[in-house]
Amino acid sequence: MATTVVRIVGPRDGKLGKLGGIGIRFMVGGAESGGGFALVEHPMEPHALAAPMHRHSREDEYSFVLEGRVGAELGGEIVYGETGDLIFKPRGQWHTFWNAGDKPARILEIISPAGFEKFFDTMTELAARGELNPARMGALASEYGAELDITSVPRLVAAHGLTFAMGPSRE
Repeated sequence: MATTVVRIVGPRDGKLGKLGGIGIRFMVGGAESGGGFALVEHPMEPHALAAPMHRHSREDEYSFVLEGRVGAELGGEIVYGETGDLIFKPRGQWHTFWNAGDKPARILEIISPAGFEKFFDTMTELAARGELNPARMGALASEYGAELDITSVPRLVAAHGLTFAMGPSRE
C-alpha cells in the first residue's frame, strides 16, 4: 500500500459530476487510498433512479445515507435506508438505488477496492459532452467488470415513481 498524504476534504472540495438526477462528488480516489477504497458523494434529486440494475464483479459498495430516504433493490429485495443507515451492496449481487423521497437525498458511497470511481469519472465526462447512450454505458461498465441490465429501467421507474436520465439535468 502506498503512503498517502494527510488531508481534509471539505464539504465543497472534490471534482463534481452530474448524471441526470444524480450528482457525483469525488472525495478520495484509489491513488490516494493506496487502492483500498474510493469515496464519492451522491446527491440525488427527489425520485431519481441512480442506475439500471447492475452488478459488480470486483468491488463491494457501501452507501451511508447522509440525508433523505434511499430505496434500493438488492438481490430481488426492496429495502429503504434513512439518515444514518448503511446499505451494503456486495459484489456479485444485482442491485440499484434511488431517492425514495420528495426532498433531495445524499449518500456517501464507499467503493472497495478502489477503481470503479474511474467509471463514474468517464461517465460524467461523456454525459457532459452529450455522448452517453445505453450501448456506450454498457460497454464502459464491462470494462470495469460490471454488468448492466438497461431493460430494468422502465420496470423500476414504474414501480417506484422514479425518473431516469443518463445525461446532464436540463435545469
